This record gives sequence, structure tokens and C-alpha cells, in this order.
Amino acid sequence: MEMDVTILDIDYISFEEKPVIRLFAKGENKSVVLIDDSFKPYLYISSNNPDKCTEDLEDILDDVVIEKVVKKDFQVPKTFLKVTFTHPQELSKKRDKIRDLDSVLQLREFDIPFYRRYLMDNDIIPMTRVRASGEKIDSFSALDSEKHNVDIIKLDKAPQRISDNVNDFRILSFDLEVRNPHGMPDSSEDEIIMIGVASNFGINQVISTKTNSRNDDFINQVDSEKEMIETFSGIIKQNNVDIIVGYNSDNFDFPYLIDRAKIHNVDLDLGMDGSDIRFIRRGYANAASIKGLIHVDLYLVMRRYMSLERYTLERVYYELFGEEKIDVAGEKIWEFWDNGAEELDNLFDYSLDDVVSTLKIAEQTLPLNLELTRIIGQPLFDISRMATGQQAEWFLVKQAYFDDEVVPNKQGSNFTDRANAEDNEGGFVLEPEKGLHENLVQFDFRSLYPSIIISKNISPDVLITGDVENIDDYHLSPEHNLKFKKSPKGFIPSEIDKILQERFRIKREMKSCNDPTEKKSLDVQQQAIKRLANTMYGIYGFPRFRWYSFECAKAITSWGRQYIKHAMKESENYGFKAIYADTDGFYAKYVR
Repeated sequence: MEMDVTILDIDYISFEEKPVIRLFAKGENKSVVLIDDSFKPYLYISSNNPDKCTEDLEDILDDVVIEKVVKKDFQVPKTFLKVTFTHPQELSKKRDKIRDLDSVLQLREFDIPFYRRYLMDNDIIPMTRVRASGEKIDSFSALDSEKHNVDIIKLDKAPQRISDNVNDFRILSFDLEVRNPHGMPDSSEDEIIMIGVASNFGINQVISTKTNSRNDDFINQVDSEKEMIETFSGIIKQNNVDIIVGYNSDNFDFPYLIDRAKIHNVDLDLGMDGSDIRFIRRGYANAASIKGLIHVDLYLVMRRYMSLERYTLERVYYELFGEEKIDVAGEKIWEFWDNGAEELDNLFDYSLDDVVSTLKIAEQTLPLNLELTRIIGQPLFDISRMATGQQAEWFLVKQAYFDDEVVPNKQGSNFTDRANAEDNEGGFVLEPEKGLHENLVQFDFRSLYPSIIISKNISPDVLITGDVENIDDYHLSPEHNLKFKKSPKGFIPSEIDKILQERFRIKREMKSCNDPTEKKSLDVQQQAIKRLANTMYGIYGFPRFRWYSFECAKAITSWGRQYIKHAMKESENYGFKAIYADTDGFYAKYVR
């Protein structure tokens, strides 16, 4: 059978000693889980003697497939050994043993998570529609079609992408209010007094054991904290929620909810497969994960989305919408709850306003994150927790696969690397001239650093450090005299060029578009590409970046300083005087 579904999430399990990919998806009227047990993990080996290395590998490994493949290594075709394992755990256990072989120069692509490898290799993009082909089955491992109310499809081939533009996701925001008479809430003692929920499909309510003096319709009064948690869980299950959003929900709301649910013996079996909420490591923090239901913590998103001195919900909401939201000081919540009357009314209004505001922030910012998910090709759950540099790196890892490039290893972040990165002079800054100025003009370079990377072909694979015969064949950086081949096109410049050309195409389409909805969608697409392209410069100087190159970072900023100083000098010929400059633009006043 064939079925068109929208991919939401992905994981893998072990079943009968085989790794099994599970793709969690939404169909027309029902949740769907796609099962693929055909994919296997692999890594690449660089060796000066592939034949000897093959013999050495066969002596120490069982149940692997070893084959010679020609891939590009910094654009140079090279023979690698591709070793395919039966299970990701086998790859992890054996890689150090392989690395110790004398015939092995280097292991490559050994640290790409199995589920991410599956998405890249099969060109499957989360949050897009695919056509799935396979057999409909009643159960698989612990997953039961009837019990969990899902369709299960055992794939006979990888899903085929059919559409990138899916935006009709069911979004629910939630927030807890806790009675905290002793200051910082303690989940072992302090009860949840309200759970607010708001959605883009018509549910807006506060679940609580009390009501307000107005008996407002938005209050769902229950008998106990236990029933409150069960009601919240039921809302999620009964409404086929795709995305659940909170504000600081990784650190507070979900951990607190789990602790209180355990006290009352309530199962938070919210996963599409009936599994509970669990915490998994993402970066330096733990993230609350629900199988088949995407949890986005907007607090983390907003720390990348804008630059503020504080990232409270109230501050972010005001910055985005120019409106003050209802606020109750955290230390006053328990007093408002206990005092009742008008203060309790205010607390209910505050609880509802919290989730309505969170939902509005989600509707404002999720389109950009969905677009980044589609460009980068990794799950929204991961994308929403990645730093911008990580997003750019995973975009390049994906593009490397399609360009037949074997990606470099991470080089580490030792003290010397960090010291070098900090030693880069950076962009040119002219301190502002004090006073009140009139007749000002702003000069701004369009995509300065990405344009420099493209035009000067700045990439580690075309950087030459030694002497050369014909200097005319190279771009020579100011100040440092770093040399970059004019051809072939470097890997990273070529990828940035592709996405910038796509951005310019989208902007041209925006100008001729008369449909406001379509115009807004196109604007989100070009903004996502802009953010990705502008990140590329910064990560050149980050020691943990796979394509890290301190020389590339220095060259980019040296050309940047040259261009802005030249532009400032040229403006003087037309009667302007620069009064402030920073990196990629300057302000000037007309003086004649």
C-alpha cells in the first residue's frame, strides 16, 4: 500500500538484534509510524594501503561489509574503505579498536548519529510530506496499532519526498503555576495549582481546582491536582497535537510535571508509541522528549532569535508585539492563590495570558524554525535546540553527502585553538562621533561576509600555505597575504553561493507576489537562508567546527575591514563624512 504522510520525528530501536528506524508521522486523520529495518550504520577509513587495511579489519571484525569507494576529500578524489556494521552499537564499540590499527590513518564520519544519517542518506526532510510504500501491520515490537491508535507501515523502500510546504500543524502551549510559599518551588512539597493551555485549534483554558469570582468559561475546574494532570494529559492525547511549546519547559515545567505525576501515580504516556516523557542530552542541557510529539522550548529559541538583556516571557512578548502582558511576581503567586477574591481572579487571568502569549510567540517564530528544519534536514526538536553554528554545520554535512564529500572530523578545542580564535582582529569599528547629527545616510553592504567568502573563494580546501608559481591564480588576502585558489570553487563558498542565489530568487518572487499569505511565507524562507549564510563566517573561527580554519576567519575579516574603509574613503569624494562604523556598514553625514 501507499500513503502520503507528514514526517514529524524520528528515532531508532533495536529489534531482534537489528537497528530499526521509526518515523513518526501524521496522516490525513490518524497518526502513523513508519518502520524501516533495512538501513545500516557505516564509517569511512582513510589508509595509505587499503588492501592491507582490509586484511587487518577482517582479522578483528565480524559481521561487517568492507568495500573500496572513491569519495572526495576536500575536493580531491580519494579511495576510502567504507565499513558497514550490523548495528550502531557495534560501530561505537569497534571504532577505537579500528583506530589503533597501524594501517588506519583516520576514521571519518564515525560520529554522525544513526537517525541523522538515515535522514541525510535518504533525503528525508522532517516537517514535509512523503509517500510511504509498504505493508500495513498490526504491531511491531511494543508498538500496537489498536492500543496506541496508530497505523503502522513496514516500509519496503525509503519514503519519497513529495512536498516541502506543510504548515498546518496543531500547536499547543502550556504553563504551570505552583503554590510556592517558601520561595523556589519544590516539586516534592509544592503542588501545581493551575495548568494553562492554549492552542491554534480552539482550546484555551486554565485547569485548576478552584475557579474565579466571575466563573469564566476558560476555567476547567477539577477536584484534585491528580485530576488536573490527567486532564492535561487527556487534552494532548485527544487532540492529535503535533507541536507542544512552553517557555523554559525543559528546565521547569516538564521536570516539575513529571515529579508531581509520580507522586500521584499518573502515567504521562504521551508518546505516539505510548511511551512517557523522557529527557535526552542536547548540547549542555537535558531536553524533554515525547515520541512523535515535538516539544519546543521557546526560551531556548528566543535566546538565538533576538539579543536582549533579559529573556523573561514578559520581556520577549513586549519586544515582539509592543504590548505589555499580564504579570504576577513569582513570589506572590501563592498569596494570590490563598487570598482569593480579586487577587485569585488576577492569577487566573495571568495564567491564561501566559499560555496565550507563549502561543503567539510560537506562531511568530516557528515558521522560521520550520524553514530552517527543511533547509538543514534535521528534526525540529533538534533544530530548536541547536546553536546557529551547529545548524550551519549540519547543513554543510548534509550538502557534503550530496556532493560526495567525506566530511572532516572535529578538530578539538584545545587552548591554542581558543587563543587563536580570540586573537582574530574581527570587523572594523569606528566609535560614534558624539553629538546630535542631521542629514545622515546609512551605507550597508549586502551580505558582506558571505559575499567575501564567495568572491574570494575562502575555504580550507583551496587555501595554500606554501610558495606558489603564479600568484595571479590566487586571491591574496590583505594584511596576512593568505592565498586562496581562484579555481576550483571551494566547498563552502559553493554551498553559500547556492543558498544566496536561492535567497535572491525568493526575494525576486516576493516582489512580484500579490498574495499576502504567500508573500509572508516567502519572506520567512529568505530570512531563514539569510541567517544560515551569515552564520558561516563565525563558525570558521570556532575550533569545534568540522571545517575550522583560523586562516579563513582572519582572511574574511581582513577583506571586510579593507572594503568598509575603502567605502568610507570613497564616500568622502561625494561630500560625506563617516561618524560611526561597525563591521558591515557605516553612518555618514553630508558635510557639503
